Amino acid sequence: ETFEKLASMSLIANLVLYLRTQYNMDTTVSVEVFNIWAGSANFLPLVGAYLADAYMGKFNMLLIGSIASFLGMVFMALGAGIPSLRPPSCPTQSNCIEPTGSQLAILYSGLALFAIGSGGLRPCNIAFGADQFDTKTEKGRAQLESFCNWWYFLFTVALLVALTVVVYIQTNISWFLGFVIPTVCFAFSLTIFLWGLNTYVRSKPKGSIITDLVKVAVAAGRKRHVKLDSELSFHDPPLASESEQSLTKLAHTNRFRYFDKAAVVTDPSERDSNEKTVDSWRLCSVQQVEELKSILATLPVWLAGIICFFSMGQASSFGILQALQTNKSIGPNFSVPPAWMGLVPMIALSLWIFLYEKIYVPWTMKATKRGKRLSIENRILIGILFSIACMVVSGLVEVHRRDDALKHGSFESPSSIWWLVPQFALSGLVEAFAAIPMMELLTSYWPESMKTLGGATFFLSLSIANYLNTILVRIVVAVTRNSRRPWLGGNDLNKNRLEYYYYTIAVLGGLNLLYFQFFARHYLHTEMLQRPGRNEAEDEEKQ
Repeated sequence: ETFEKLASMSLIANLVLYLRTQYNMDTTVSVEVFNIWAGSANFLPLVGAYLADAYMGKFNMLLIGSIASFLGMVFMALGAGIPSLRPPSCPTQSNCIEPTGSQLAILYSGLALFAIGSGGLRPCNIAFGADQFDTKTEKGRAQLESFCNWWYFLFTVALLVALTVVVYIQTNISWFLGFVIPTVCFAFSLTIFLWGLNTYVRSKPKGSIITDLVKVAVAAGRKRHVKLDSELSFHDPPLASESEQSLTKLAHTNRFRYFDKAAVVTDPSERDSNEKTVDSWRLCSVQQVEELKSILATLPVWLAGIICFFSMGQASSFGILQALQTNKSIGPNFSVPPAWMGLVPMIALSLWIFLYEKIYVPWTMKATKRGKRLSIENRILIGILFSIACMVVSGLVEVHRRDDALKHGSFESPSSIWWLVPQFALSGLVEAFAAIPMMELLTSYWPESMKTLGGATFFLSLSIANYLNTILVRIVVAVTRNSRRPWLGGNDLNKNRLEYYYYTIAVLGGLNLLYFQFFARHYLHTEMLQRPGRNEAEDEEKQ
């Protein structure tokens, strides 16, 4: 996982620039390729989680994911190192030779393999590590805590190394060397992983929660003509198996009552002599029904998060292209790699977390005699506002950057790269106020059996945002390509009106604000507050 992050974060930070400068792709094509790849890398963990739980097991998925990621990095390194595998360089940024089909095949194969590898690694790494410890003992719990601490530490180190050292090498020294380093690291980690082949604890696949959710929907559909009344009998057995006994028994609720039909016993023959279901696609337990309801209750709020992630995605795509066409010099001998701007959101996010935990919460503790944290609802609302502000500021900065470039007749604007700091910082605050609460929502409000699915669902929202970004770019290009100055397209942002694209996303953010305020927020109050195990402290937080 550490080396996967080292490779993936260096790719995320620099992929648009790599496609733009090494494959002569215009701005829109490079952004589309980036969004499709990032969307796939965020979607496939959901598939990987299902396959690991239902069929293959975590070890096999980790092995397949590691091999696929390694091969993906090999393809990327070959493309960067062998001149015949990419088009000739085009320093003039005009009349550039486009890549051939075979050159694109190598590039896309590498990206596809890496995305497949992410699907195997991301959902299984921590879960497989947790399987190695006996959490029923105090020693096992302590070892697991230590493992998680070291995992997060190494994750942070990989992130910093990727965004500083690897990105600098790629941009200022050699793209080939910049891809070889994470490839060699991956080979080393794969060797270590295989070295412990005979020592790992491998849990057998126990079936996927996704299958249970589908069963509820199918069973409810098969019993759609059943009328719900107080005299009906529900299939509500105790949690019998060893794996189930560690879970919280979910009580029946009155939300989304249509799916209650899946648990209605319409015929005694639907259960055997031990009160177990004969056909699990026709009769489900109340536990299974309530698990599906937990997902449906969060769905409206989850959808609001997708539009927020629109603005986050611009920093890694068009934001990097803006940085490419600014004055990146610091002193006479040093030029800031455009991808280093990816550090700004991290710094902004970290600074906010520090101020929140060390200043805001202690201050409220003194003022109210009890620490008062911002609710999930309020944080997401603030995140939506920041997403709008991020796009407005991005548009205003782009106007300044482009006008300065046109005034001086240069491809690179004399405006400093530091002009982009505010929009990248706002992107980090969107992540702090929208992405983190969304992850908290999907893990704290869902039952224990669905924690892994909750994490995968969060990445699914990022995936959808990437794909929708691609669609929006294509729509904008199609609508504005015949205008005097198209919004997007070509190899030079100075000939575009990128700010209009940013303002369009800001308008979508405004509509998202109305949706959250008048619809999704209602679900947060009326549906999710019914979840079992809710306590008075949470009541007070919502007020």
